[in-house]
Amino acid sequence: MLGVPSKLCSFNCLRSGTGQAVAFPSKLCSFNCLRSGTGQAVAFPHNSDYLPLYRLEDIFARQGFEISRATQSVWCGDVADLAEPLYELMAQRVRSSHVVATDDTIMPMLSKGKTANARMWIYVGDDDHAYNVFDFTLNRGRDGPKHFLKDYRQVLLADAYGGYNGVVAGNEITRARCWAHFRRKVVDAEKAAPEIARVVVEMVRALYSVERQATGLPVAERLKLRQENSVPVVTELREKLLGWKEQLLPKHPMAEALNYALSQWEELTVFCSDGAVPLDNNISEREMKRVVLNRKNSLFVGNARGGRTAAILASLTSTCRRHDVDPQLYLTQLLTNLPSVRISDLAEWLPDEWKRRQSASPDGPMK
Repeated sequence: MLGVPSKLCSFNCLRSGTGQAVAFPSKLCSFNCLRSGTGQAVAFPHNSDYLPLYRLEDIFARQGFEISRATQSVWCGDVADLAEPLYELMAQRVRSSHVVATDDTIMPMLSKGKTANARMWIYVGDDDHAYNVFDFTLNRGRDGPKHFLKDYRQVLLADAYGGYNGVVAGNEITRARCWAHFRRKVVDAEKAAPEIARVVVEMVRALYSVERQATGLPVAERLKLRQENSVPVVTELREKLLGWKEQLLPKHPMAEALNYALSQWEELTVFCSDGAVPLDNNISEREMKRVVLNRKNSLFVGNARGGRTAAILASLTSTCRRHDVDPQLYLTQLLTNLPSVRISDLAEWLPDEWKRRQSASPDGPMK
């Protein structure tokens, strides 16, 4: 079930086999198990602490509850179905960002006789649209980012994956690249040309030093600081790269690292003309490491719906971390209250808005 239809069966009716539907014409709705708190008891540790369902099954059993992995999987899907309108709202706000950072990784999915290499993508909004939204696709084709970014027209910060090219050209998006990627390639080739590596690393360190000075500054002041201090470093570095390129054989490991930068120099230097563009894509890569950890523990998703469920729940817990929100408390209150929330009031339950209401409440945290 993708989306939240106007009718949903209660959990109790599913267990009894009656299948009786209850209508909620203008409100979101959920299962009884979600409202009672059992939904978050599975969704939180599975998607925030990365405990695989078989471990949760053992933990529940030690506490006297027999909750199979299949049941837990259904509950996670129910939580995701309930939260999907909130997820779509976060995605909409990310697409309103001036800068969107993105990355992707393999997400194995069960297929006939084997696992298929599906993908999990992340789209990180800027500070004015501070949401981390994951998206699951069946492959790494450009249709995934093309669909998510179909209405986007500003700056996309990403790696060198060619699948973004059609999206960028078709949408007139400005593409920015990551200096951390370039630095890693140089460090990887350090043994082949240690002196070149030393100089490049020192010059990139100088760029990051400017960024530390710019922390907390308004965009215009950050841009001025970059133009005064970073642009001279970037100009000198390019001259050095061109000189070293002439000295090295084309297949030399360091030549490949230098060509990586020179071939995308315009994208690497977008930050010199736009103070809102970060120097690197580390914020999205950090979140991808959590997906990798979850993948290591849980191994795969069962099907496309399982991938979609993982994307929705990861978006909520990741955005909670971004705003220093306790995801367990948030999910508990969300699942308790969301069935009675009108669509027009949905934004109040975004993690940042929820935290703001918590802080403003004279009686302390809402129950």
